[in-house]
Amino acid sequence: MPTFSQILSKPSIFKDRNTLSSHYVPDILPFREEQIEKIMNWVAPALKNERPRNVFVYGKTGTGKTASVRHVMKKFEEEKTAYAKTCYMNCRIYNSRYRVMQKITKDFIPEMDKAGFGVATLYEKILGWIAAGSYRLIIVLDEVDMVSDLDELMYTLTRANDDLKQGSISLIGISNKLDFKNVLDPRSRSSLCETEMVFAPYSANQLQAILLQRSQMGFGQGIVDESAINFASAIAAQETGDARYALRLLLKAGELADEHSVSKITDKEVEDARKSVDSDIASEIIATLPDQQQIVLYAASCLTLGGSKYAKLFAGTEDEDGKFLSSGEVYEEYTRACKGFKRKKRSSRWYREYLNDLEMLGLITMVDSGPGMRGHTRLIKVGYPPTEIKVLIEKNFMHGKVHSVEDEEAGGTQVKLQ
Repeated sequence: MPTFSQILSKPSIFKDRNTLSSHYVPDILPFREEQIEKIMNWVAPALKNERPRNVFVYGKTGTGKTASVRHVMKKFEEEKTAYAKTCYMNCRIYNSRYRVMQKITKDFIPEMDKAGFGVATLYEKILGWIAAGSYRLIIVLDEVDMVSDLDELMYTLTRANDDLKQGSISLIGISNKLDFKNVLDPRSRSSLCETEMVFAPYSANQLQAILLQRSQMGFGQGIVDESAINFASAIAAQETGDARYALRLLLKAGELADEHSVSKITDKEVEDARKSVDSDIASEIIATLPDQQQIVLYAASCLTLGGSKYAKLFAGTEDEDGKFLSSGEVYEEYTRACKGFKRKKRSSRWYREYLNDLEMLGLITMVDSGPGMRGHTRLIKVGYPPTEIKVLIEKNFMHGKVHSVEDEEAGGTQVKLQ
């Protein structure tokens, strides 16, 4: 068995692996200069001790929303004014009003950095701190749609400005869901969406330039073939112009090249990386789904493995490989699976919402039924290997890694985990 010294002494094609991470924010963000300037103009009043407007930024995954906002916040903090403060949080972690309030107090009020305080106490302490320093606090809520009680959070934070005689709170909300604001309470929507910005997906040429920039930072000269960059950018362009996906392809291609002691990254490494990254992304997405959505996906995967009882009726739809399922039979399987996972099944209306969410995430595809079926139904196809999905979801439930969409009474029999 090798030592760590031996492993670390192996030659690597990487020059700086960190620059290939989607979390790395370079000094120059190509093709987002206009958006960055607008955000800077919107938050600049805080540097003059004035309250900035609330901003809502949305667009699909990998369009540079978070990177642009964090770039602006970094520049903002470099100004080092006594009264302008920022607080960034990812709402996948801080996913409730209480956790958001806790994060604010943890960052700015050290004596409050412990559990046991109620929302009302946290609120009063935050307002007291802001008023005492006349602070202009800008709170960045990344993936804000993940907050379970968002309307209550918006009401609490925007109400604060009515209660403050000195200082203020401003919000920057970031969401991947283009229609997210439509589900907000009208008061929350008007408060959060004072100013809006949409980030469009990157084109293939833009992704190519981004990958070229990062490859020059992350690898030595001549390590990455031009064709490999073109190939990776073309793949990512098909994935709704997702720069994060493109960077993951490039990073994984480099790791595979190192693993196989290859001195250059070619189309082959990119293609191999694609298979690995797709599997990783699916696992990451599934792991963050609420319990009900995981059970719907689990049901569809089980049926895919067993075969649809309506398979003969799907001729002439788009079912080239016999993997489509009717939404009705998936709902029946979902009902059975809920009993096994000790979850209360939701109504058919919620079931349809779960299907739409799964389709938006790329975990399933749906088409309308063809003329061979009586009535109108939607046909469902699982987008990733069903065996892998089934095993992953069983593990998630077995190890308690699934969050519930509501507090429910347990019932039914346990699913037999293999």
